[in-house]
Amino acid sequence: MKTHISYSELKDWKYCPYYHKLTRIDGIAGFKGNEYTAFGTAIHSVCERKMLKEEFDPYEYFLAEFDSNLSKLDDDVETNQKLIEKMCTQGSGIIPHIESAVREKFGNFKVISTEEKLMAPIEGSSFNFKGYIDLVVQTDDGKYHVIDWKTCSWGWDMRKRSDPMVTYQLTLYKKFFSIIHNIDPSLIETHFVLLKRTAKKNNVEFVDVSSGNIKTNNATKLLMQAIKNIENEKAIKNRLSCKSCQFYKTEHCK
Repeated sequence: MKTHISYSELKDWKYCPYYHKLTRIDGIAGFKGNEYTAFGTAIHSVCERKMLKEEFDPYEYFLAEFDSNLSKLDDDVETNQKLIEKMCTQGSGIIPHIESAVREKFGNFKVISTEEKLMAPIEGSSFNFKGYIDLVVQTDDGKYHVIDWKTCSWGWDMRKRSDPMVTYQLTLYKKFFSIIHNIDPSLIETHFVLLKRTAKKNNVEFVDVSSGNIKTNNATKLLMQAIKNIENEKAIKNRLSCKSCQFYKTEHCK
């Protein structure tokens, strides 16, 4: 019996409730990761240590983490060695700009938490909301800034920047961070930070996400809809997602 739901689960359910059932309920392996996820996890680790002002060689650490993450991929995951070699160099284009981008954005700030675990009851259900906030900082004006690092190639287009299912991640993080810490939502701002592998300049870019009452209500409504659907075991197939699904026309989904 499930007791919690995360943003990534919500995203899977929105993609296709039946895909959610296969991967999250039945335990059938979904996306297994690749060189892109290995790169992203390594850069995330560097960001965390740099924001905590730890003494270390960030580029050597990145290379070691990247290599370790690649070695943990399943044997049946195919990787591109030439791309991996490029990624090793691309990491060096991001790492020097992480701290300076945060300072340029906020001026004076203090780190409140890194990799903060959220586990908060969802009102009106038996589920908890589960998540991990990459970084929370507080600025001199008393505001809290909830930040999520996102690795990408050259950046995000306007469609992705305004896509509700992308921005709902931070909307829900803000909602439950506010509840857990009893902080007025008006004192919380949210941001994605794009860590861009192939950009010629501006390798670290802030994307501000606004989450007012209407957006928060819409995100919460979708969350409740998913929970009700999961509780009632109604795993309907979203036919619009079939052709992009790894289970399409397999033994798991005919």
